[in-house]
Amino acid sequence: MLVVMQSHATEAQIDVVLDAIRAMQLTPHPMPGATRTAIGITGNIGMVDSRTLEVLPGVMELIRVTKPFKLAGREMHEADTFVRLPETTIGPGTFTLIAGPCSVENETMIERTAEFLVGHGVKLMRAGAFKPRSSPYSFQGLGLEGLDILARVRRKTGIGIVTELMDTDNADAVEEAADIIQIGTRNMQNFSLLKRVGKARKPVLLKRGMSATLEEWLMAAEYVMAGGNYNVILCERGVRTFSDHSRNTLDLSVIPPAKKLSHLPIVVDPSHGTGKRDYVPPMALAALAAGADGLLLEVHPDPDKAHSDGAQSLSFAGFEALLESLKRLAGPLERRIN
Repeated sequence: MLVVMQSHATEAQIDVVLDAIRAMQLTPHPMPGATRTAIGITGNIGMVDSRTLEVLPGVMELIRVTKPFKLAGREMHEADTFVRLPETTIGPGTFTLIAGPCSVENETMIERTAEFLVGHGVKLMRAGAFKPRSSPYSFQGLGLEGLDILARVRRKTGIGIVTELMDTDNADAVEEAADIIQIGTRNMQNFSLLKRVGKARKPVLLKRGMSATLEEWLMAAEYVMAGGNYNVILCERGVRTFSDHSRNTLDLSVIPPAKKLSHLPIVVDPSHGTGKRDYVPPMALAALAAGADGLLLEVHPDPDKAHSDGAQSLSFAGFEALLESLKRLAGPLERRIN
């Protein structure tokens, strides 16, 4: 259910409606707009008695929401969402680059990468302190030590940090170190984790599950938003299919329907989507053309010696070449590389 307030509704009238929704044992989600405020309602497992709310001063109309992803969908929130950070803004009209190594290996490498990225105008660096790996014998990341490294490099260079949270035990530490909390593909339907980041003060980058439908992906975003954290960024990173020519099948066709159904920004990870660095630049350009709001790229000073995912990581020179190509394509598309 969506309560649409009149354009001249006062703050006091809005508060009365919020209190009335809470009195019905439901959760209100006020969404101020350019001309009027709308209030989404979640928590109802049955029909809401609309008459209780329709008669309140300042209420213009009530609209029944049909999609199960009420907060993530455009029925309740028609305007595009912009995720605003101290360093930058992610959303339509811009094309935000988030780049960096797969994992935190040591402080020297992280600092060198951050300085390189900042020198090229990149505002956000990705790097994993905790790494979910298919093999228990593979490098699992530096853990809390890795978070400390990221925090020090952020203070020194000013770059924002995007890093993955794998479990609720380390939620406080990751939230403190990160500017954006990443939920990886294996945890897209880890509902305890989604509920925890729903209470976080930082934006959440939600990767699509390796076999998830668009609706399942948006319902995962709904878990986060239902907890009160509306700053969610979707990330397409490839799905598992019968194809064996790449690590995953990068589903760029999901971008237009995701944009149609949801107001949330969406970025694309062509590194995990392809698994091969030679394929990353063309798929990155295709993501820009398809309407994505940004990229999540793996960039390493020496990819062949990377502790993880070196085969899909761009070198510094490779990133510079891609950046120039993106700039040339962004102009005709009226997009700004962010």
